Amino acid sequence: MPEREITPTHSAFLELKEERVGMEEGYGFLDEKRLILAAEILGELGRYEKEMDGFRRESKKAAGALRAAVARHGLEGLGLCPNAIIPCADLRVEYRSVLGVTVQAAAWEMGRQEPPGPAVNASPEANECRDCFLDLVMRAARLAVHRGNLERLRIEYARTARRARALEDVLLPEIDDTLRVIDTALEELEREEAIRVRQVRSGP
Repeated sequence: MPEREITPTHSAFLELKEERVGMEEGYGFLDEKRLILAAEILGELGRYEKEMDGFRRESKKAAGALRAAVARHGLEGLGLCPNAIIPCADLRVEYRSVLGVTVQAAAWEMGRQEPPGPAVNASPEANECRDCFLDLVMRAARLAVHRGNLERLRIEYARTARRARALEDVLLPEIDDTLRVIDTALEELEREEAIRVRQVRSGP
């Protein structure tokens, strides 16, 4: 490990010890930040998995509804059925900060759903298919919010962990090595000074 080019003096030794104290405080902050981010990631991952489980269940339900609607109307006939009209639906997103990382929470606010236009040959199967896929769209939006949270938290965690490892594995050991070198050099200088003092006192 490369040593610092520092003149071995008491002032340099004290300055380096103060620098090490600052680095230790910085490492403590980064380590605590890493733990907080990890806990937030686990919580967000739990919310994502819960939403994903619901999305998978609704996907299977929507697939079954689609099969039933296609069996009733045929693919071209189903394409003639009117879409759902929900002009009053609004995706409300709330923001909070976790150590500088923006975390979002989303929820749909539904107004009164307008009835779709008249269908040529309406059926319960077509209505069920439309409603199932509408629910999937809403779940997909919430999943996107959770996925974005996880990605931002992951990036910040990786950055924090990288800085903490740099302090723990490189900078702090480097300072410790330099302190040992300076301490050894100062001890040698003190011994040499003591020898010179004895020689002066003993005379020629």
